[in-house]
Amino acid sequence: MILRSVFAAHQAFKALARKYATEAGQLRKTGLYDFHLENGAKMVPFAGYSMPLSYGEVGQVASHNHVRNSAGLFDVGHMVQSNFRGPSATEFLEWLTPSSLSALKPYSSTLSVILNEKGGIIDDTVVTKHAEDAFYIVTNAGRRDRDLAWFKEKLEIWNSSEHAKKGPVELEVLENWGLLALQGPKAASYLQALTSFDLQKLTFGTSAFVPIEGFNLHVARGGYTGEDGFEISIPPSQTLEVAKLLSKSPVQLTGLGARDSLRLEAGMCLYGNDLDENTSPVEAGLSWVIGKARKETGEFIGADGVREHLQNAPPRRRVGLMIDGAPARQGAKIFSGDEQIGMITSGIPSPTLNKNIAMGYVKNGLHKKGTELDVEVRNKRRKAIVTPMPFVKSDYWRG
Repeated sequence: MILRSVFAAHQAFKALARKYATEAGQLRKTGLYDFHLENGAKMVPFAGYSMPLSYGEVGQVASHNHVRNSAGLFDVGHMVQSNFRGPSATEFLEWLTPSSLSALKPYSSTLSVILNEKGGIIDDTVVTKHAEDAFYIVTNAGRRDRDLAWFKEKLEIWNSSEHAKKGPVELEVLENWGLLALQGPKAASYLQALTSFDLQKLTFGTSAFVPIEGFNLHVARGGYTGEDGFEISIPPSQTLEVAKLLSKSPVQLTGLGARDSLRLEAGMCLYGNDLDENTSPVEAGLSWVIGKARKETGEFIGADGVREHLQNAPPRRRVGLMIDGAPARQGAKIFSGDEQIGMITSGIPSPTLNKNIAMGYVKNGLHKKGTELDVEVRNKRRKAIVTPMPFVKSDYWRG
């Protein structure tokens, strides 16, 4: 049973990796590519990059469990890090996203979405406010070209309008910068031993510039696993040294295989699977990223489409599912009786729960907790129950 689960999880991620491979096969590399090879990484194509799936003989399930019980280090340097600066940067980003960024305190962050004109999700992003005129944002590698072209187009419109009277908004892409995610219940104690900064003051969703063994690095408390942890932004010349510093016992280097199973247990979306440009934040269960006042009066791109779904309910809803018998993969059909009412977008055997979990979209009205549905897996209907997410309780540090 355990061997089947490990094999199933591995096969699922291989399919995921193939999905993001570039057609020409010309893969980008993070600054830690050679470091990964030296540590026995199995590299796979992902979001246009060559990225570590796993390390040495440590399997995906063992890596997953180590993060849940101790601490793991992920290279997420493929993500796009950018700074927006300018006197009207807050207003510009509140046009680009539906979030209430003006209400954010300095060095606090929020998950947000970048929307197209119809209210579909171009990308999900984390926006960190450094000051009224300065923001740091992280976007997905697989959406790099789409995002940067969108930013450029909208900046040109903004900076040629009356909004620029206070001064233009400028975009700085932090090319080749490192980004490391230190995640797990032992992450804080490990990092605390390397800094004089009191990490207890750094609560979930906040950030600071932290001295770490001679380096002064932007450290944000949060992550993609549901565990306590940190995402650390690093200048290119320092990335390798910091990675070596942060990857000593008990910390284990951890690849994208475990990252995918950890994020799904935590109920986190993966762009391209669970989010796309034909999905609104209301359908995706992300209405909470929209500022309260902005739901009614906010002037952001895609507002009309979002308000339509807020006021009249969307046609479908993202849900979590527990599935009997066999794991359901992306594309598996969801049924209520004889009617197909949705589709699975992500699914795995959960290493923590030892149950088959999945995420997908179902017809509005069939999204409530406890609703019994069927999922077609290997040409056989399997019982599925709508289950609240996260599947595994999150353990963020909130002070």
